[in-house]
Order: sequence, then C-alpha cells, then structure tokens
Amino acid sequence: MFVMATLAQILERIESKKADYAAYSFTPTESTAFKTFFDLAQEYDELEDFYYLCVAVPKAFFGLDARLYVIDPKTGEFPMVSGTAGGPAPRPGLIPPPEGHAYLNGSFIMSIKGKKILLDQLPFQARDNVLGLLEIYPAAGFDAHKELFFEKYANRIGFNIHNRFIVEKNIEHLKFIKSLVSDIEHNIIVPNMIYKLFLRNLKGLIGKNMELENTIQAYRAEGGDGRVEAFVREMSEINQNLAQELGNLEKHYMNMSLFLETLLRRSHFDKGRLTLRTKPCRMKEDVVQPQLERYASQFREMGITVADRFSGIPEGEIITVVDVGLMAQVYANLFSNALKYTQEVADASGRKMKYISYGRQLIKDYFGADSDGIKYNVFNTGPHIGREERGRLFEDGFRGANAKGKPGTGHGLAFIKNVIELHGGVIGYEATPYGNNFYFILRR
Repeated sequence: MFVMATLAQILERIESKKADYAAYSFTPTESTAFKTFFDLAQEYDELEDFYYLCVAVPKAFFGLDARLYVIDPKTGEFPMVSGTAGGPAPRPGLIPPPEGHAYLNGSFIMSIKGKKILLDQLPFQARDNVLGLLEIYPAAGFDAHKELFFEKYANRIGFNIHNRFIVEKNIEHLKFIKSLVSDIEHNIIVPNMIYKLFLRNLKGLIGKNMELENTIQAYRAEGGDGRVEAFVREMSEINQNLAQELGNLEKHYMNMSLFLETLLRRSHFDKGRLTLRTKPCRMKEDVVQPQLERYASQFREMGITVADRFSGIPEGEIITVVDVGLMAQVYANLFSNALKYTQEVADASGRKMKYISYGRQLIKDYFGADSDGIKYNVFNTGPHIGREERGRLFEDGFRGANAKGKPGTGHGLAFIKNVIELHGGVIGYEATPYGNNFYFILRR
C-alpha cells in the first residue's frame, strides 16, 4: 500500500541522497554515463532497443563489453537478450550470484533487481526480486569504486525493466479487455436477444391455451358434460399463473438486458471509465417503478411497507435527461440496501413502524441562480449510521458496523456516487427522524 509522504520526509530523503552521492565520489564520466542512460531510456520505447542501450553505455563510456540477461517468465531462466561484440561465449544457464555480484572467468556479474514495492504488479513471480543479470568484461583490476558504480548502474536498469514489464502487462490487459468486450457483445448481449424470442413463443402458447379455455367454456354453456366445469376452472387457474410468470420473465428480461447493455457498453472499456448515454425520461415511470417492482415481493416478505412520496411535482412537468440504465442501477442499489437495513422503530406515541419511502422535491436555485435542483430520496426506518462512519459511506469497499453479517462488498454506494457525479449531481446522507435518508440532487 502506498503512503503519501510529507514534504518534510521528502526533503529528508533528498538530503540523505545528497550525502550518499557525495560519498560515492562518482567521476564526471561516470555521472555523465548515468545521465545519458536516463535520457535515452526515455527515448527508446521498444524493449529490444532499451536492452541494447543497457550494454552500449559501458562500451561507449568505459570501453568495456557487456551482456544483458533477462528473466524468461515461463522458465525462470536468464537468457541473453543483448550484448556487445567480443569476449567469451554467452553463458547459458547463468544464475544470480548469492551475494548479488560475483567474478566469473574474468567477468563481473551483477543481479538486476526490480522495485520491492511493485513486486505484486509483475505478471510473474521473480525469485528474490531478480529480473536479470548484467555481465561486464574484462573486469580485471576492478576496485571497490568501480564495483559500486556498476552495481548502481544495474539498479537503474532494474527499475526501468520493472516499469517496462508492468507497462507490457497493462497493454496486454487492455488488449484482453477489448477482446473481451467483443466476446461479451457476441456471446452474451446478442444471445440475450434470443431470450425475447422464447418469451414471445411462451406468450403465443398461453394465447392458444386461453383460446382452448374459451372453446370449452362455450361447449359447457351449450350443455356439455358436467365434468367440464372443473376442468375449465383448473385450466383458467393455470393460464392465470402462466400469464403471471410470463410477466415476471418479461420484467426480468427487460431489467437484465438493460443492466447488461449498460455495464458492458463498449465505450466504458474504450475510455477506461463509465460513460453516459443520456436521454429524456420520466424518472418515476422509466427508472424508479421498474426497480421497485423487482423488490416489492421481498419488501412484503420482510414486513416492510413502501411509501410513495413523489407527490408535489406533477410527473408530466419534469422530463429528466439521464442515462436510464445507470440510473436504474442507482435505484436498484438503494432499494437493495433498504431491504437489508430497514428495521422496526417506534414513533413518539410508541406505535411500531417499519417502512421505506421514495420521493423527490424541488430545490430552487440549488445549482445557482435560475438553476434548480431535484432532490431524489430513498429513506428507511432504523438506527442512525454512526457519526464517525458517515464521512466514509461512499468510499469503495467501506462497510459500516451495521453491515456485520449482511451480504455485500461495500461497492454499491461508491458506484452510486460515481454515476451521480458523472451526471453533474451531488449525493449525500441524512440522519432523519426514525431512520436514514440517502439522496442525490440533479439539475432540473
């Protein structure tokens, strides 16, 4: 985990580094070699070019040949990836020196290590954090100063290789995501359309069954067999149940299709963030009611009453421009939370209450002069959320003390915050009489 350093800490580290470099006593040539490596490492984007830069600097500045060996993530071995001409043959099967450096047949061999703090971001496991080896030759007559210089040089190579491994990993990740989007579009969204065909066929079969029911009823009216009446009643009951299940399936299909097509939108993956597709809608009819219907039976089972507080502003007067799919998921999350956390409370007279309410209200000039806001609320009865937790409610992954033992990841409110802010709105929480109110405010 990264910790933000204070200015004082950074200044202290700078002074420490100044003292280190004074002690190193690098020559002007050695200092210029470092600077050249840093500058050109940023210039060469291709990995092969960078590898040759690593061996070219010792050759250009000190007349020494070099070879670079970099770990093969699949085998864990260190094949040579670049080198200058001359010298002994490359060393297949070269292993990192136990002490980090060693002399071998006239060469100075050094381990190249990455950044410890970023080890978990590598797309492979590196034993002892060794990413490669640097071989400098001929190394006869190297003193402690020369060893120190090349060890520091190997460190710089290691940091650059580590960063490039991470960049390559991220590029591969992005390629995978783009490919995955195509697969999702082909294998999930398009087949989901066939689901609609199944529903249409089911609807047709129910229609034929009802036609048969009507035919039998007509036969009974004409004096048919007395047993037909019981048969008709049973068929009528079956048809009603089938029709109810068809309605449930259609609602489920429409809701899941909306969520899939919204969350798996190609533009999200292309831009690396949620993107909006807004259109005019009636918030209550197009967004709130379909989500409320999803949870209605669960509210009834939990003994939770639902109160509609959308009155006060005629629905026809407000056409809200929002991303319907994302906003529907905002209400789905709010109703889901209300289902989990609503508890029975007593009013001033001792009367027991257990309910949620949803509503909205107009806030004049909320976003400035002549720029009104509409505040949308979802309230549930129950104990107030602790004061010390309220400031963290919309942090991703945060779960309050009241969430203990309840399913969830702590992502829902963070998702809501992201969606509302994308719409240019604000989100908040209020501890109100008898319970908790979550709200968001959008421009009218």
